[in-house]
Amino acid sequence: MDWKQGLFLSCLTTIVLLTVLQGGNTVVVGSQKAPAGESSKETETRQMLAADEQRREYYEEQRNEFENFVEEERDEQDERSREQIEQWRQYHYDGLYPPYLYNRHTV
Repeated sequence: MDWKQGLFLSCLTTIVLLTVLQGGNTVVVGSQKAPAGESSKETETRQMLAADEQRREYYEEQRNEFENFVEEERDEQDERSREQIEQWRQYHYDGLYPPYLYNRHTV
């Protein structure tokens, strides 16, 4: 027998064996499945719900991070404003308490 014929027969045997085994697996698994229409719709619905949930969680996380960022920025701005006001008051303090503007004596 020629080596080409031997190779051809072994490849042909392998292909036939794989197709038979693949057909057998689909028969076993196919008997346990629900009707194709309902199963695919349920699967699509579950996938859509899972995607919606992931999207919702992602946007909620993004919103929380942005709110935290805005709150920190606001706190820093308030602190800078307080410091500037305090510095202005110390610079313009005239030694009187309450400040001079409230202690004016009209002549």
